[in-house]
Amino acid sequence: MKKIKDTFIKIKDGVKNFNYKQYISTNKQFIAFVIGNLINACLLRFFTVHNYFAIKPFLADLAIVLILGSFVYLFKAKKQFTYLMVVSILFNIICIVNSLYYTYYMSFASFSLIAVSLMTVDVGDAVVKNVLQFKDFIFLWQLIFLVGYHIHLKKKKYIEFAGPKENRKKRFTGTLICGVIIYALFFATVTSVEFSRLSKQWNREFLVTKFGIYTYQFNDLFKSLDAKFNTLFGYDNAAKDFRDYYTENTIEINENEYTNIFEGKNVIVIHAESIQNAAMNQEFNGEKVAPNLNRIKDEGIYFSNFYSQASSGTSSDSEFTFASSLLPVTNGSVAVSYWNREYETLQKMLKEKGYNTLSFHANNGDFWNRNNLHKSLGYNTFYSKSSYEIDDENVIGLGLSDKEFFKQTVPIIKKEYEENGKFFATLIMLSNHTPFDALDKYGEFDTSIKEIAEDGTEKVYPYMEDTKLGNYFKSVHYADSAIGELFTELDEAGLLDNTIVVIYGDHDAKLPKSDYVRLYNYDKENDSILDKEDENYYPVDYYQYEINRAVPFIIWTKDRQFNKTVTTAMGMVDVMPTLSNMLGLKPKYALGNDVMDLDNNLVSFPNGNWLTNDIYYNSQKDEYKVINPDAIIDSDTITRNNEITSKKLQVSNDIILYDLIKNEKDRLDRTEGEN
Repeated sequence: MKKIKDTFIKIKDGVKNFNYKQYISTNKQFIAFVIGNLINACLLRFFTVHNYFAIKPFLADLAIVLILGSFVYLFKAKKQFTYLMVVSILFNIICIVNSLYYTYYMSFASFSLIAVSLMTVDVGDAVVKNVLQFKDFIFLWQLIFLVGYHIHLKKKKYIEFAGPKENRKKRFTGTLICGVIIYALFFATVTSVEFSRLSKQWNREFLVTKFGIYTYQFNDLFKSLDAKFNTLFGYDNAAKDFRDYYTENTIEINENEYTNIFEGKNVIVIHAESIQNAAMNQEFNGEKVAPNLNRIKDEGIYFSNFYSQASSGTSSDSEFTFASSLLPVTNGSVAVSYWNREYETLQKMLKEKGYNTLSFHANNGDFWNRNNLHKSLGYNTFYSKSSYEIDDENVIGLGLSDKEFFKQTVPIIKKEYEENGKFFATLIMLSNHTPFDALDKYGEFDTSIKEIAEDGTEKVYPYMEDTKLGNYFKSVHYADSAIGELFTELDEAGLLDNTIVVIYGDHDAKLPKSDYVRLYNYDKENDSILDKEDENYYPVDYYQYEINRAVPFIIWTKDRQFNKTVTTAMGMVDVMPTLSNMLGLKPKYALGNDVMDLDNNLVSFPNGNWLTNDIYYNSQKDEYKVINPDAIIDSDTITRNNEITSKKLQVSNDIILYDLIKNEKDRLDRTEGEN
């Protein structure tokens, strides 16, 4: 106790006797470094999570800057600028990369996705046109200022003045201790929930809001490296939780009127790139954006409250979750980092029933590591870009146009069917991918408002013309037309007989909220947005935007018209168990539910948010929006759904990281062998 007391007395005396004027006059370069990188951290939060005045992330960022900056005093005065520049470049890269990443993915970057980031060479055009903005380069002011300030100080003979007065060892120790103390004070304010999410790397937006960008990024680095050694630590606990979970939550798909109705039928799955319900439900001047999808949904089984649960892996996450009924990993992507695990998938279960499993995508097979991922999911054959004839005339956006893709794919499916019998085929669309700017190739579709005036002349109001959302509607109209042509080509080839067609939107289009504000609040007379005080104004807040991200899920067959709409909340994780019951399959490790048995269902998102028919819960703010005004919401419901979401994310993550399905099978085989 005496030693601790003496230490505090020394610190107190040191603070009291500290010569602040001398410190400032001989540390101008270091102070500029600290202030500049703190401003950049605040700017990033200003552009993303908007809590730029919050004290907690400011303290966390300050602590990191001081701790890393303290090592400058291990260098002689003439070498210190070089060190400060290197660290500043690192901080600038963190800010710029995350600014870019957030614009495109509405999330923050991860070291585990560096391999994926390199793939942006293939989608560079989309990034430049739709993502790259002036704000992403504003962070460079700090480097420019630091260089300019260094030149200014050099002219003033600052180094010669400050160097002799600098006790480098003392300043290194003092600055490091100061940073550690600030960090300790910061962590003293961290709640158990916040710390838990940091350790699990849950909800990146939440982490940056609470911990600042620098703590988040270095924690992400640690978690990414930790994942490489996951087989060495924590396996026993993960395996026990896994077994306990499936003991308590035995997969029971109850028989209902849809049980086995599609058993033995061929299956064609259409992975509809970036198509949202908002586009399907929209029309202009009496013309629907997606007339074919509307016809198909009206004839089939349409799940109107369906959500993608994709995370950083976007489209590949949706493919994985659709197939396996597992959620994406909380750090990185399954497609890139964990494709070599053993998963229970729809494709594998159908292969055991004698199906030939095929996948088609006219993009590079290496993109999202699909060459490996599709083998892992259970596809016999993956037809990628090299299987198609592509030229400048039949390209839209990132590659082969959807119409040409479908046209060239149908004969391949027919040949496979004739040679190998019943099949499961996934067709991954591409044309409706951001940046939605191939306007000359989408065909004619007007997103303006046209009216006939009293004098018989036509009046045209711009409405959604020349907006990203308007261009997106034009792109969806093209994709919808391609789907219509596909159905015709499949029918003519005899491939719709004894076949079900499944269509799902892989994720939303990630378009700005401001465009939706214009969509719902357009004042045509003034070509402007209605005032928020106007009685007709429709607010598009965080919750409305999130709920609006619903995507289509449709099951259709030529053999029978269902004319059924299912309104139960549903996520991508529920697809495999729902289809399994219809196809006569019995999965063991699904995390989702057969929604045909449910009136209400919990949809858990990778960031910790969740949704039911009654409410949308925001885990970042621990608040929710009531969707169903007749619902009775109590604290027990919130707590229970939070626990279910947390457990599902944990179990799913552990299954993927520790390859638990394979290891559990091996364990059971050993047990049977011993008996």
